Amino acid sequence: MSKKRNLLLFLALILALGMMLAGCAKSEPADNGETPVVEDQSLTAIQDKGVLVLGCDDAFPPMGFRDPSGTIVGFDIDLATKVAEKLGVKLEVKAINWDTKEMELNSGNIDVIWNGFTITAERNEKVEFTKPYLNNEIMLVVKAGSPIKTKADLNGKLVGYQTDSSAEIALNADQNFFTSLKEARGYDNYQNALLDMTSSDRIDAVAVDKILIEYLAAQEPDKFFIMEEALGKEYMGIGCAQGAVALREAIDNALDELFADGTVEEVSKEWFGNNIVIRDVDKLTTEQLKEMGL
Repeated sequence: MSKKRNLLLFLALILALGMMLAGCAKSEPADNGETPVVEDQSLTAIQDKGVLVLGCDDAFPPMGFRDPSGTIVGFDIDLATKVAEKLGVKLEVKAINWDTKEMELNSGNIDVIWNGFTITAERNEKVEFTKPYLNNEIMLVVKAGSPIKTKADLNGKLVGYQTDSSAEIALNADQNFFTSLKEARGYDNYQNALLDMTSSDRIDAVAVDKILIEYLAAQEPDKFFIMEEALGKEYMGIGCAQGAVALREAIDNALDELFADGTVEEVSKEWFGNNIVIRDVDKLTTEQLKEMGL
């Protein structure tokens, strides 16, 4: 074998070894022993595709529901449209199964859960929540003319609720009341629970969001009786996928700007008659923030 050929083989071996060492170096942790931080692309991914996909329960008026033409409309839809404009993208609304909302979000099928989504410590482990933007209460409602007027009157009765909703959480939290019932029955949405209550004797009352039932009661004043005593208070936020901090911060910033320039007040007055949106999280107590896992 010639000296020239030996030299070429030697150089090839050196080159191959160098490439192997370089490859190993790329897979090693940073010099400080920490795993390299992956850049958050949640906002740029939305802006690159030009669409923010909102997942919602399409039977939850006035937050998100279908109008007579079948289009999903509502307060949250209008507000999200304004936020999407701030982000420089269009809004796409997608009806989802509320039972599997977190799965839909973290699988990438939707970008946000935005539909009167109550913030809880348990949910905060599954999604990236924005600051609260609405407060709400869980109320007990019976059909007009019912002899039932108070929580105590529901002893031994049947109460409906929407499965995996804040109403279910509130019912389970009030164990004294829960155990006094004959049954607490889950439905796929509030509308079906209310229909079962008003059109039959299968259930006696429904635990439901104040925002929803007050809106429906305003449309049909003689159909419902809302009890004075609330089951629980809550705060609503927008849920982004776990780790989507950039998107969550961009939504919060957009809402702050829309609140400051009066756009939020316009949207809120259109649906509720006044501005019910909150942005001053500093006014929440430590206990309230703890309950939400914030």
